[in-house]
Amino acid sequence: MQIYVVKSGDSLDSIAAGFGIKAEEIAYANQIFYPYRLAVGQALLIPEQSTVENKRQVHVNGYAYPFIREWVLGETLPFLTTLSVFSYGFTTQGELVPPLVDDNWMINAAWQQGVRPILTLTPFDETGMFNNYLISVIVNDLTAQQNLITQMLAVMGEKGFVGIDIDFEFILPQDRVAFADFVANVRAQAAPMGYTVSVALAPKISPDQQGLLYEGKDYGLLGAAADSVLLMTYEWGYTYGPPMAVAPINKVREVVEYALTEIPREKIDIGIPNYGYDWELPFIRGVTKAQTIGNIEAVDIAIANQAEIRFDQTAMTPYFSYTLNVTKGTNKLTIAATVPGQEQADWNENDSESLAYVKNRTHFDDSRIVLDNVDPCWGGPPDSIGYNFYTGKIYTVTYTDSTGTKRESIQFTAAEDVDEINHCTIGPFTQADGNQFNTRLYNDIY
Repeated sequence: MQIYVVKSGDSLDSIAAGFGIKAEEIAYANQIFYPYRLAVGQALLIPEQSTVENKRQVHVNGYAYPFIREWVLGETLPFLTTLSVFSYGFTTQGELVPPLVDDNWMINAAWQQGVRPILTLTPFDETGMFNNYLISVIVNDLTAQQNLITQMLAVMGEKGFVGIDIDFEFILPQDRVAFADFVANVRAQAAPMGYTVSVALAPKISPDQQGLLYEGKDYGLLGAAADSVLLMTYEWGYTYGPPMAVAPINKVREVVEYALTEIPREKIDIGIPNYGYDWELPFIRGVTKAQTIGNIEAVDIAIANQAEIRFDQTAMTPYFSYTLNVTKGTNKLTIAATVPGQEQADWNENDSESLAYVKNRTHFDDSRIVLDNVDPCWGGPPDSIGYNFYTGKIYTVTYTDSTGTKRESIQFTAAEDVDEINHCTIGPFTQADGNQFNTRLYNDIY
């Protein structure tokens, strides 16, 4: 494997020529899209010929929601061993709650690629929200617990799951042993049917580490109870915390070294984040809220702001900073989203340094869209929000200029599910005449 760090004056063509390969190969390997812009300091994977004999075999699992785009899942599956479908919840009576979006299509897609699907169990209630109380009930009420296990095993047989991943967080300290017993009970009943059981562990560095995230997770007991464990070696840098790497390697190493004293090496999996955060500076605790961004999105932000990507040798993590110039109050963007039979949701904003909040969120999930004259779109305040678009729903985009004149309105139906609205770009969408288009939701968008 070769890594090339982009220098000033480089282009994809010049880099490709230097390695004697096609520019398209580098673009594909690094998910670089036309017009193939690069950031100074950007690390590029250089494709090279290799054989199975000199490749190290690893087990790779990925987590995905059922509303993931089909194209994204299809591009990812060839690199996975297992796919954890996120997620199934339960009630206090032990009734299994399926994901809000049907997951059969992704289970079938996984099997078609030879990837084994895993049922992820989380303490989500009927509303799809995290409910800490559920954990305490299910680990102590053996009747509800048995009902849940029975339903899980039945669904696994019906849908084609091959394993269970138990992802519970914020377990009460007094439920530490009961939770480990619950995991062991699930495994005892799943194993005879050929199913595996894994459990997610908060990143501890000592057995007596304080904090609600850690005290309910006993590495030794859970390592013995499950077939494998996932060390959640990420989120040092997080939404409400100070700017820092999501998974600094020095901190990850501390967690792994402690885990090896409690859990057999062959049972340990390590979590790797595939995202980053964008913090507004200066950081103010209790006020600043970072925005989650993808890897490609981070590079796009650096390019748009001519920022040089640097590398922290201690955390072994890339980072950059940039200054965003925002022009106030020049444009107003109104977005209306309508679904037949449902109340219209709309929001308006005049000030380009602030965002409007949705009045009705019946058919939207959280991502981010920044409104008004903000370019690039992550320049809004740290509490900015946005929404996903779904196949078959009808949407209308209306643009009004600074004089108040209403410009062209476009009504469209989403041609595919669009999640994680990156850089305010949405699409492709299909118009009434059958043509597809993408649009960027800021400034003069038509």
